[in-house]
Amino acid sequence: MVNTVQIANMFGIKEKAQEWIKQRRWPNGPVCLHCGTSEVQYNIKHPAMTHRCRKCSGKPMFSMKTGTVMEGSKIKYRHWAVGISLHTTNIKGISSMRLHRELGIGQKAAWCMLHRLRDAFEKEIGQLVGPVEVDETFIGGKRKNISNAKRKALEDVGCGAVGKTAIVGMKDQEISEITITASVIDDTDAKILQGFVKSNADENATIYRDGATAHNGLPFDHESVNQSVSKYMNGIDHANGIESFWALMKRGYHEIYHQMRHVKEFAGRYNDRDFGTNDQMDRIVSGMGGKRLRYADLITNGFHSGAR
Repeated sequence: MVNTVQIANMFGIKEKAQEWIKQRRWPNGPVCLHCGTSEVQYNIKHPAMTHRCRKCSGKPMFSMKTGTVMEGSKIKYRHWAVGISLHTTNIKGISSMRLHRELGIGQKAAWCMLHRLRDAFEKEIGQLVGPVEVDETFIGGKRKNISNAKRKALEDVGCGAVGKTAIVGMKDQEISEITITASVIDDTDAKILQGFVKSNADENATIYRDGATAHNGLPFDHESVNQSVSKYMNGIDHANGIESFWALMKRGYHEIYHQMRHVKEFAGRYNDRDFGTNDQMDRIVSGMGGKRLRYADLITNGFHSGAR
């Protein structure tokens, strides 16, 4: 665990914070995002850019933020470094309201920063080799918080999933470092669920799934697990994994979060759970590359700068 004093020592001055990010963003020195060359010009005169490629036509300028979730952000490196630390050391993350108070930045800026950091939690994990456990869950508002009219509508259709968000997830029973991949889905029909499994599981993997008929016809060696009867089959504890992940995510959802964009963050936190805090922070910085999230994209996708 990194405590407050250590954070102050690590990032007490802006040069330290910038160097900390630099060592993780460019461990072998600055490279051009476009061509990958290390033949770059340093300390160019520009308010935001710090380097210029000597090989690319047009000699494009770039900085450590270019090609990462930090690109286009006016937030200083020191704030990014401290924000990464705060978000990592809080096991369920923090709200944008708290982050804006801790960093002394606007709440909207803090909200954007948190969404960008959540993108950094997502890692390329390849296909799971198995045995793989697949399951779905639904997340949404509590019944006591909805109107009588909406509650009656749910009772009439007899389905508790109405009005909730569907999420599908897979857990590899053998991999110790990266085990979970999960995604928000529009529906739990066969096309979507089987498409998710085919995209994320090796063709030779053994699949353990629940009794949902949507999984029937999967082109894998698969078995159905009746979770209401027994959580064990063939010596494997099927509940100690995907179901425990759902429980963790739902606790975090009810306490802090309001949008299902956070699924990738919860999966990333689960996959990094055995790493120390410093290593988790390093992995977030490494996960920043190749991603960009504009504020306009957040608004377009239906998000607004609420206190979360």
